[in-house]
Amino acid sequence: MVSRKEEILVKLLALLCILAPSQGKGQRHSFPYLRPASSFSSLPQPHYYDYIIVGGGTAGCPLAATLSQKYNVLLLERGGSPYGNRNVSYMQNFHISLADMSPNSASQPFISTDGVINTRARVLGGGTCINAGFYTRASPRYVDEVGWDGKLVNESYPWIERRIVHFPKIAPWQDALRKGLLQAGVSPFNGYTFDHLYGTKVGGTIFDDTGYRSTAADLLKASNPRKLRVLLHATVQNILFNTQGQKPKAIGVRFKDELGNEHKAYLNQKTAASEIIISSGAIGSPQLLILSGIGPKEDLERLGVKPILYNQHVSKEMSDNPMNSIFIPTKKPVKQSLIETVGITKVGSFIEASSGFGQSSDSIHCHHGIMSAEIGQLSTIPPKQRSLELARSFAQTKKDIPIEAFRGGFILEKIDGPLSKGQLTILNTDIETTPNVTFNYFSNPQDLRRCVFGIRTIEQILRTKSFADLSDVHNYSSEEVLRMSVQANVNFIPKHTNDTKSLEQFCRDTVITIWHYHGGCHVGKVVDQDYRVFGLDGLRVVDGSTFLKSPGTNPQATVMMMGRYMGVKILRTRLGKKAGV
Repeated sequence: MVSRKEEILVKLLALLCILAPSQGKGQRHSFPYLRPASSFSSLPQPHYYDYIIVGGGTAGCPLAATLSQKYNVLLLERGGSPYGNRNVSYMQNFHISLADMSPNSASQPFISTDGVINTRARVLGGGTCINAGFYTRASPRYVDEVGWDGKLVNESYPWIERRIVHFPKIAPWQDALRKGLLQAGVSPFNGYTFDHLYGTKVGGTIFDDTGYRSTAADLLKASNPRKLRVLLHATVQNILFNTQGQKPKAIGVRFKDELGNEHKAYLNQKTAASEIIISSGAIGSPQLLILSGIGPKEDLERLGVKPILYNQHVSKEMSDNPMNSIFIPTKKPVKQSLIETVGITKVGSFIEASSGFGQSSDSIHCHHGIMSAEIGQLSTIPPKQRSLELARSFAQTKKDIPIEAFRGGFILEKIDGPLSKGQLTILNTDIETTPNVTFNYFSNPQDLRRCVFGIRTIEQILRTKSFADLSDVHNYSSEEVLRMSVQANVNFIPKHTNDTKSLEQFCRDTVITIWHYHGGCHVGKVVDQDYRVFGLDGLRVVDGSTFLKSPGTNPQATVMMMGRYMGVKILRTRLGKKAGV
């Protein structure tokens, strides 16, 4: 059942956004392996697969492309195709994509129980279709801590980069941040690099010079099309098991197509090496495990799900890297930019920036999702007092909102490796119902201290000469800048009177997400070092739900690398030198 809070969010996001100019037919793509899920029964052989991958997202696409080089692979994606969707393909539509509430949208918003607006990807290519595009590798230390083979990691990243990654032509706002970071002491400057290095750098991007987005779905072009089947709008309901042996063995999946009809797909039983691999993300993977009978006893009993294996760690210790941002009014409209420059501090606060939200002539007619001015105005009103009527009122008086609400940029600070943990709670047995997710932002005081450090670093950056040329920030006191930022950071957390005087309170009241949530299927607790689910045969989880900590300043590079890495590792385990990948 949709809560009143979620209903308000849906109405708010749908209220003003005029999507027609942004959707169009776009560029046509023809891939022989892409099919609607309803075509499953009429697909040519095989009907038994060596690998069934649940989730065609950031990890699932490179994993499927790699495994298909030698084996028959079925990739099941609950969303549609990113191709032809201009909201996905073009940077200028980044915020409109987040606001798109149509049934086939690539973005599916949800609100954590903390009151923070978040989103799940619902499209082939996963989060790479709706994110800000920043590409940066994990550090060598991270690779060592995870226990990956460094040589294979260093082969897998370039496999991604050759296909979909670019260095940006740095935008003015990003260049100002670069200079400001260095003047504020976040040094040295490490130039343009994919590597994770302390100091300031310009990273990679999956947007090209024209603003066109590449995604993980493009990695499927490296597949063997004769051995790969991709079904779109295929929503997996649960994993099927044979429980007659010493350990339960995954043998297939049950899924529904876009028409609501049910199908079953099975593994090739002629070889014990055939596997189902779940790559449904930090929310979808633990949810699917529990609805398949793998999870905490109390959860399975509450939901009435037949138990396959009790594991108290499934869906626990969820984390999201909390983000706070400072809004900076500018003297004139600035060029749109997403994340290109980053300052990596040794205390675990990362400083990034974005600019140009709503500077076009169409902005007065269309809000911009979580950065919408009218939603921002609502953020100072207690959640229970918000209503659709208030949203309409703000929308009608939009012309009276200060121009600063539509002109300017943000400097963001993100906490790396938060110690605050939460959990995911399954509400019912409908896989399409997003679970309740709690992140417990800043429940650990060390996370709060790092946020304060990050905000103070941003305050130093704002006072540098590099921002004097772009912004009016020197005309405002620190308290006035914080007050504007309280309005611009949109969440459902009640505000306090001291949130511009106490940086600790500012961090708590203005926390938003940077979409880096992870956990729920941790290595060592739910899966082993090779991502096999403990206590079962034929089932792995390969995605960010297995991470104890989000890698680098942005996880997308490492999640894609992980898909390629595990695909190669699985092939080499089965074929040895014959793998040839």
